[in-house]
Amino acid sequence: MNYSDSTIWTIIGCLAVGTFLIRFSFLGLVGNRTMPPLVLRLLRFTPVAVLPGMVAPLVLWPAATGGQPDLARFIAAAAALCVGYWTRNVVWGIVGGATALYAGLGLTALL
Repeated sequence: MNYSDSTIWTIIGCLAVGTFLIRFSFLGLVGNRTMPPLVLRLLRFTPVAVLPGMVAPLVLWPAATGGQPDLARFIAAAAALCVGYWTRNVVWGIVGGATALYAGLGLTALL
């Protein structure tokens, strides 16, 4: 499909306005009001839900292997989960997962 320059800029402008309105609806309209305790409690779980949501596709369908899962990435995900659970620290979980991933990739390259 070929789009003209004006069509592309119109789409970009509509997406920018839509994104602004979505963010403004939460930050601008509700930002200066106190939220109910239930909402505040549920918002604490947002990072816990977002991080696995970003990492899971990289483990299950990695682009580096053509979308085929491999053992090194599963081991790295398990290591990150175990280290994060054991230390109760996200940063150490990421470091443990990255270390396991690079060690696993290095070992599979030698085999």
